[in-house]
Amino acid sequence: MTQTPEAGSPPDTTAPPAPAAGTSPAQLRRVIGASLVGTTIEWYDFFIYASAAGLVFGKFFFPTLDGTAALLASFATLGVSFVARPLGGIIAGHLGDRLGRKAVLVATLLLMGISTIGVGLLPGYKSIGVAAPALLVVLRLLQGLSAGGEWGGAALMSVEHAPTGRRGFFGSFPQIGVPIGLLLANLVFFTVSSFTTSEQFAAWGWRIPFLLSIVLIAVGFFVRSRVGESPVFSELRRRRAQHSAPLAQLMRTSRRELVVAIGLFIANNMVGYILIAFINSYGTRTLKLSSATMLFVGMVGAVGWGVFTLLAGVWSDRWGRRRTYLVGVLAMAAWTFPFFLLFDTRSVPLLLVAVLVLSFGLGLTYGPQAATYAELFPAAVRYSGVSFAYAFGAILGGGFAPMVATWLIGVTGTALSVSAYMLLACLVTLAAVLALRERPVAEREAFVTGTD
Repeated sequence: MTQTPEAGSPPDTTAPPAPAAGTSPAQLRRVIGASLVGTTIEWYDFFIYASAAGLVFGKFFFPTLDGTAALLASFATLGVSFVARPLGGIIAGHLGDRLGRKAVLVATLLLMGISTIGVGLLPGYKSIGVAAPALLVVLRLLQGLSAGGEWGGAALMSVEHAPTGRRGFFGSFPQIGVPIGLLLANLVFFTVSSFTTSEQFAAWGWRIPFLLSIVLIAVGFFVRSRVGESPVFSELRRRRAQHSAPLAQLMRTSRRELVVAIGLFIANNMVGYILIAFINSYGTRTLKLSSATMLFVGMVGAVGWGVFTLLAGVWSDRWGRRRTYLVGVLAMAAWTFPFFLLFDTRSVPLLLVAVLVLSFGLGLTYGPQAATYAELFPAAVRYSGVSFAYAFGAILGGGFAPMVATWLIGVTGTALSVSAYMLLACLVTLAAVLALRERPVAEREAFVTGTD
C-alpha cells in the first residue's frame, strides 16, 4: 500500500521527477527558458529605468529643481509605475484566467519593450519643456501596466508545468530573472559609462541601454511564442471551469490569502529596491563614490541574489515554504542596520559584504514566492490572485522606497533612518509569514493541479 506523505514532509527525490501531466521534458525546458528569458528582459527594462532615475533623470528631465528636489522628482517617476501595476495585474489576471497564460505573457513583453524604447528616444526638458517629464510619466505608467501582468503569468507557467514535488525549484526560475535583469542592466550601464565621459553619458550615453532593449525583446518574443499553454489552464478550459469574473470570485473566496500574499512580498520588494535603485544615488551623491564602483557593487549583489533565490526554491521543496521564508525575513531584519553601517565606511570590500549578506535574505524571501502564491489560490482565479497580490505588495513595499529613503536621509541626516524603514517592512512580512498556512505535500499538489 502506498503511504501518503505526512504534512510538511519532503518529496521522494530518489527517482527523477516526472513532468506535469501533458508536459514533455522538451516542453518543460522551453517553458522554463521562456519564463527565465522573459522575466529577465522585463526586469532589465525596469531596472535600467531605476538606474537612470538615480544617475541621470534628475538633471535631464527636471533641470529647474535643485539637486535633492530633482532626485526626489526622478524617484517619484520611478514610483509612479507602481500605481499602474495593480491595474496591469487586474487586466492581465482577468485575461490570463479567461483566455490563457501564454497570450498575456507575449503581450506584456511587447508592451514593456515598446515603452522602454520610447524612454530611450524621449527628448529632454531643454528640448520640449514640461512635455518631456509628462511623456516620461506616461511611458513609465505603461511599464507599470506591463510589469503588473508579467510576473504572474511567468510564475504560473513555471509552477503549473512543474514536476510533482519540484514546484519550488521550477518556480524559482522566473524569480532569478529579476536579479539577472538587474545584473544585465548594471553591466550595460557600467560598460557604457566606462567608454563615455561623464558629459557624454549624461547627454546621450544613458540612452543606449534603453535602445538595446529592442534586441532583447525580439529574442524574448521568439522564445515565448514557442511555448505551449499551461496544462492546468488547458484542463480548466476542457472542463470549462473559468469564471466570467475571476477577480470578483477571488474577492469572495480568498481575501485572507490575498492579505497574506501581499504581506509576504512587502519586505522583499522594499529591500530589493533599496539595492536596485537607492544605493546608486546614495553611493555617488552622499558617499562620493564613482558610479562605476556603485554599478559594480550592484552587480555583485545581483549575483548573490540570483544564487540564493535558486537555492531557496530547492530548499522550499525540501524544508517547506514557510520555514524558508522565515529564515529569509529574519536574516533581512537582522542585517538592516549593519548594512548601512558597512556602507558608510566607503570601503569597497565592506560594501560587497553588505550587499552579499543582504542578498541572502532577499533570495530566501523571493525563491519560494511563485510556488507559495500558486498554492494559495484556486486554479480558476490563480492568475488574478498572484498578479493582484504581487502588484499591491510592490506598491506597499518598493514602489516609493527610493524616494522615501532619500527623504529620510534629507530629514535625519543619517542612513540609519533608512535601516529603521527597512526593519519596519521586515516586521510586516514576518507577520505574514507567521500567518501563512502551508498545506501538506499531497494536498498542495492536488490543489495546484486543480484535482482537489
